[in-house]
Amino acid sequence: MLHLRYFVAVAEELNFSQAARRLHMAASPLSQRIKDLERELDQTLFARTTHHVELTPAGAALLPLARDVLERVNAIPWRLREAVRPQRTTLLIGMPSGVHPALRARVRELEGACTEAYELKRWPGRSTGLAGAVRDGRLALALARLPVADPALGVLGVMRERLGAAVPADRFEGRESVTLDELKQLPYVATAAEAMPACFDEIDARLNSAGLKKRIRLNSSDYAGTSELVSGGLAFSMTMLSPESPMHSYRLDNVKVVPVVDFRPELATGLLFRKDRAESGGDLAELVAAARRIFADELFA
Repeated sequence: MLHLRYFVAVAEELNFSQAARRLHMAASPLSQRIKDLERELDQTLFARTTHHVELTPAGAALLPLARDVLERVNAIPWRLREAVRPQRTTLLIGMPSGVHPALRARVRELEGACTEAYELKRWPGRSTGLAGAVRDGRLALALARLPVADPALGVLGVMRERLGAAVPADRFEGRESVTLDELKQLPYVATAAEAMPACFDEIDARLNSAGLKKRIRLNSSDYAGTSELVSGGLAFSMTMLSPESPMHSYRLDNVKVVPVVDFRPELATGLLFRKDRAESGGDLAELVAAARRIFADELFA
């Protein structure tokens, strides 16, 4: 192997002195090692003159072979580590739309904490579908908008986000907040029921009881469509108040999000797992234990 390393260095430098410096040795012993290799292979590998070195046809043929052998030898340590390391299992964690960056940071922390045993991949979906996938075993974990009522699932509250009213900016110019009574001048736009978290049913009922009875109901889950209606001055909607929320990426010109002073709705997010898989002896016990540590302190935004 050493002779092959010497040969490759000289073949790449085409200069014995430069190759010797690269190998941290003297030129004379390097020249002798190349002669030893030529004698062993019974081939002349270099054509040498006083001021010039070039590969012979045999040397040119040997160079790619030698590089391949050296690359394989250099790969032995990490290939051996891979061979003896316990194989990681790929698991999926469900992610609803609009997950707050602070919560995403904790997901990344969990991915790093379990990297020796698991490769944790994110899977998008709506909260109801994600909860069902955890129950069915298709997902190991899921972040989902609460409430989620399923006796088979454990729920760890991980974040609460205050909601505000998305209103036409020109109609509420200079305002830093609004009241429910002021919102009566506009209908409330609600996305298709299957696309919205269950808590929005409670918000709809609260608005209705406060006298805000006009509705525009969309048949799709297109958040941009909701923003179009608000931007055009046709309606208001409810969305995350924090400017850090990814939901603000849907906000168009002439849309502002402000708190409602006499109404403080919140969107709660929980981490779901199947109880039997999280128990002692369950296949996800270690993963859920790590998640409990990382998500221990509920976040607020």
